[in-house]
Amino acid sequence: MTFTMFAYIGAVCAAIAYGGATILQAIAVGRLVALPAGSSWGRRIRAGWLYGLGLVCDFLGFLMSALALHSLPLFLVESTVASSVAVTAVLAVVVLHQRLTAHEVIAVAVLVAGLIVLGVTAEEGPARAVAWWVGWGLCALAIPLAAVAAVCVVASQPRWTMATGIVLSVISGLGFGFVGVAARLVTVHSSILGWLSDAFVWAMVLMGGLAVVAYGYALDRLPTTTVAALSFACETIVPSTIGLIWLGDEVRPGLMWLAVVGFVAVLGACVQLSSKAEVEA
Repeated sequence: MTFTMFAYIGAVCAAIAYGGATILQAIAVGRLVALPAGSSWGRRIRAGWLYGLGLVCDFLGFLMSALALHSLPLFLVESTVASSVAVTAVLAVVVLHQRLTAHEVIAVAVLVAGLIVLGVTAEEGPARAVAWWVGWGLCALAIPLAAVAAVCVVASQPRWTMATGIVLSVISGLGFGFVGVAARLVTVHSSILGWLSDAFVWAMVLMGGLAVVAYGYALDRLPTTTVAALSFACETIVPSTIGLIWLGDEVRPGLMWLAVVGFVAVLGACVQLSSKAEVEA
């Protein structure tokens, strides 16, 4: 089995980890909500420990996707990771005994087919070298994005609810997408000092934190389906475009049309399944 195959398996495992994390966190939240008012911290910890396990799964998913990005193009890894919503949908049926509609079942099948197509068409290889300032540029880009997000959070008037929710959803998707770009470009270091001095590491931290916060505030303003759909679209399309245009990501010769079909299929299926991005236990 080639290293490329291992990398793709890692991306699939990342999607499974993210999807599983959503289920674990949903179960934990359900248990916490069911506790009577005034419950002790001990009871809260026993009821909510699965939430912590879900966070561990999120972290493992991030590590596996970051490793996959060292040899696979952004359009393949980001699409695969976005498919975690399908994992959530399937696990919701198995673990939480929820039901999928006919459209959701078809979407899962289309998503799997699209991922297979992307896996066949993607050309493996490292990212193209970029100028030294690109990493710090990504860090700097987090500042205006955070400023816009802050304005949206402060704008609490009801008439701005939809508009600010859309903007926050887009910022969240961009943040997650730029985390992928930084992970694609980060260098493997042999020392802690090397990691701490790498601008792409800090770009992942800043963009990741911004994305999580923006996503949370967006959920306060818009339905989960809308937020997830906007976020999935931005975190998949933007980094994929950057990878193909500037980072040397390539499609196998003569298969660009098939890659586009697979990409559209995966993205469309993710949007169709976006209502499963958050589930209730």
